[in-house]
Amino acid sequence: MDREEEWIRAHVEPTGPKEVVRERVWATTWRLPTTEGVVWFKASAATHRFEAELVPLLAAGWPDLLPRVVAEDAERGWLLLSDAGTPFETLGNPPELWLKLLPAYGELQRDATVPDTVPDRTLGRWPELYNDLLNSELPLTTSEVTQLRRFATRFAELCEELAAYGLPAAIQHDDLHHRNAYVDGRRLRIIDWGDSSRSHPFASLVVTFRFLEERNGLPPDDPWFATLRDAYLEPWGAGLTDAFNLAQRLGRFAHTFGWAALRRLLPEGARPAYDIPFQVVLRRALAHP
Repeated sequence: MDREEEWIRAHVEPTGPKEVVRERVWATTWRLPTTEGVVWFKASAATHRFEAELVPLLAAGWPDLLPRVVAEDAERGWLLLSDAGTPFETLGNPPELWLKLLPAYGELQRDATVPDTVPDRTLGRWPELYNDLLNSELPLTTSEVTQLRRFATRFAELCEELAAYGLPAAIQHDDLHHRNAYVDGRRLRIIDWGDSSRSHPFASLVVTFRFLEERNGLPPDDPWFATLRDAYLEPWGAGLTDAFNLAQRLGRFAHTFGWAALRRLLPEGARPAYDIPFQVVLRRALAHP
C-alpha cells in the first residue's frame, strides 16, 4: 500500500479499487468508492499545493458551494473530498443553473480571504504577465504574434482604466465551466480550484461565457449573457456594467497567462497536444482586442 492510500484509509473505508481519473504534471485525481459513498482524492505538485489550503478555507465559509472536505494535508498538497453531485455538463449546461450559481460565487469572491500561497495574477501585474506571454513560445502564426505585440501598450492602458474602478483583487477560479459546476440536490457546487489565482474577480466569467457559446451555441449577443452578467454583479453593487465588459475584454488575455504557466511545466513531448486548446484560447483573445 502506498502512502497516499494509507492516508486515505485513515479517513474512509474503500469498498473497491481506485480509478485514476486524471493524471497531469501538476496534479493527479483518483475516484474511490467507500462505505460513505464516492470520494475524490487529489494530490497536487508543489506548484499547485495551494489548492489543498484554499479549498478547505472556502468550504468552511461556503459549505453549500464547495464539496465537503473529508480530509486535507496542505503540506503535502492532498485533498479528500465528497462527491459533488451531477455536473452541469450532464444536464446540458443550462443557463438557468448559472443564473443561480453566479451570484453565490460572486459573494464568495467578495468576502473570501485568499491565502498567500495562491498565485498572484492581480490586475497590477497583468502588463508584466502580458510581456512574459510575449516572451514565451506560443502556438501562433508570425502575424498573430505581431498582433499580440502591437496590442501590448494598449493592453497596459486598458488595465489602468479597469483599475480606476477600484475593485479589490479576489479569488478567481479561472476554469469555471460546465465540467466544474455541479448540482447536488438543492445545492450547486464548484470543484477543481487548481487553476485559481488572486486576480480581478470579473475575469472568472471569461471561461463561463466561452463555453455557453461553444457548448450551448449561444451567439455573443444572446440576452442570456446580459442576464447572467447582471445576476453575477448583484453582490458587487450597481454601476459596474462597463467595468465588467472591460474585464471580459482584458480577461481573455489574462486567461492565457495561466495556460502559459502550465505549458512551462510540461515536458517537451507533451506540448504539441496541449497547444491545440491553448491556441483556441489565444485566438479568442486576439479576436476581441
